[in-house]
Amino acid sequence: MVRNPWRMSTLRRPLTHTERIDWLRLTRAENVGPVTFYRLIERFGTATAALSALPDLARRGGRAQPLRVPSKVEAEREVEALQRAGARLVAACEPDYPEPLATVDDAPPVLSLKGHGQLMGRPAVAIVGARNASIAGRKMAERLARELADSGFVVVSGLARGIDTAAHVGALPGGTAAVLAGGIDVVYPPENEGLHRDIGERGLLIAESPIGTEPQARHFPRRNRLISGLSLGVLVVEAALKSGSLITARFALDQGREVLAVPGSPADPRAQGCNRLIKDGATLVEGAEDVVEALRRLTVRPLGEREGDLFSRKPPVAVDETELRAARAVILESLSPTPVLVDEVIRGCQLSAPVVLTVLLELELAGRVQRHPGGQISLI
Repeated sequence: MVRNPWRMSTLRRPLTHTERIDWLRLTRAENVGPVTFYRLIERFGTATAALSALPDLARRGGRAQPLRVPSKVEAEREVEALQRAGARLVAACEPDYPEPLATVDDAPPVLSLKGHGQLMGRPAVAIVGARNASIAGRKMAERLARELADSGFVVVSGLARGIDTAAHVGALPGGTAAVLAGGIDVVYPPENEGLHRDIGERGLLIAESPIGTEPQARHFPRRNRLISGLSLGVLVVEAALKSGSLITARFALDQGREVLAVPGSPADPRAQGCNRLIKDGATLVEGAEDVVEALRRLTVRPLGEREGDLFSRKPPVAVDETELRAARAVILESLSPTPVLVDEVIRGCQLSAPVVLTVLLELELAGRVQRHPGGQISLI
């Protein structure tokens, strides 16, 4: 699996303006997701070099039409729009990028931040749950959030109706961060306009999508992986068996985070998800002290191993073009619309990792394969 080359990096530095613009252009380029971004940087060393290589890589993968890559002018406009909105762009290799999120393999290469970025230097816990939460559930979430913030935790949530809103309200005086599904300037839901403003002034707003992006259904699972990635653990307060909150809990497990849940009545569908999580091994939470105890051991050790830095990466292994041509047909034949682990593709095709990763990079840029959470890939 390709790892984010700045996971827990011992050496980070701010980008120059030119570097920042190229990072943003590469991030926003067509068919370049986070994992592909890091693979390109790992292979070519800089975003500038990767941008130059994109057309040839996509052509090798079978793409006939040129990739859509934002121009320097478009990238400049996005940065300027963020500045007008009181926000800023932070890259994954920079000191201000939230370190817990940097341990996640598909961490966004760039984030928009508005507010007090230093909050993410404190340990964080996510509180998520039902949008149609009960009064008791909202009160519980607000109380837990307030007490956890008073205990030194930053409370992370998604600014949705119900449990998310209650968690932000409870934690706002002590420290809260809201991860948005759309652009950092877009209020959703509309009734949270005041809370959105308050968090931007007193807490921290975080967005992966470009400024001005209206949230759509596909954005919310991507948002949820950031909520868990920023946190030591995810606490679920009221959730149905099929809900976005359980998606966040699954991301937390994949990312090596703790999963915690507040139990509820078996007669309430909004408690079934939490009760199932507890059955499956999640920590049962009755009060903030249960959360503090469960997360205490995580606050004294890093979430991920240190894997080098911006300046000390080894050059990639050279791959012979003849070998690549033969490998493309083998890899395409081995893939299907059903997602499989990249490691399984390497084993099943009996090819070297550099060859498989190079071919998958070409195919993704050509729009022929799609990456999925957990290091999986499938044909489109």
